[in-house]
Amino acid sequence: MNIIQSSNHPIIQATNSYNARKVHTDLNWENAWPLKSFIYPWSAEIPPELTFRALWDEMRFYFRFDAEATDILTYVNTNYKMEVVHSDRVEIFFRSDEKLDPYYCLEMDPLGRVLDYRTRYYRQFEYDWQWPGTGQLEVKAAMTGSGYCVEGSITLQSLKQLNLLQNNELQAGLFRGECLKLPDPGSSFTWISWVRPESQHPDFHIPSAFGNIKLVTGDSQINNHRLFEQ
Repeated sequence: MNIIQSSNHPIIQATNSYNARKVHTDLNWENAWPLKSFIYPWSAEIPPELTFRALWDEMRFYFRFDAEATDILTYVNTNYKMEVVHSDRVEIFFRSDEKLDPYYCLEMDPLGRVLDYRTRYYRQFEYDWQWPGTGQLEVKAAMTGSGYCVEGSITLQSLKQLNLLQNNELQAGLFRGECLKLPDPGSSFTWISWVRPESQHPDFHIPSAFGNIKLVTGDSQINNHRLFEQ
């Protein structure tokens, strides 16, 4: 399969407008611009609302997904991390460049379970891999009145060690796997994305599925409305 490269990468901003250091600290998410322009890339229907926010300070990158859902499906057997692939989930993929060699994936379900793995183009998954270091990645989740919320934080040090944070910018894909049916024997999903990947069939593991997240200070912010346009 040939790599399809996109020359138009949407951009969003993460601002450093507070000094909270831990994911379990109450964060002022009102200071983060809400990205709401998620789509069904392979359907003309309107997806349930999904909102992404991001903040950062000198130590960590913080993110939050709020997912609208009327029927939240999670698969629990032994609670192994691979059970996340059969559950409703939100996802962030990080890459260094369009070669995707390697790139890193975080898939997080409403129970706060994390499927973290490294992979290489095309779909050479390494599920035994874990985000390096104790406390370098923190995630929590909670049910809400309209669905569920997932919050997380990642140290800037680990992002730099993986060559993901470059010039205060992250190349990232933002997604949701909306679970329609639990395994019986197979699960069923519809797929939600920030950008429209250049693929005829559902696939987020390609270069055109990524955009950019810029880590900016208050003085250097630019028009967020324009940045969120696809």
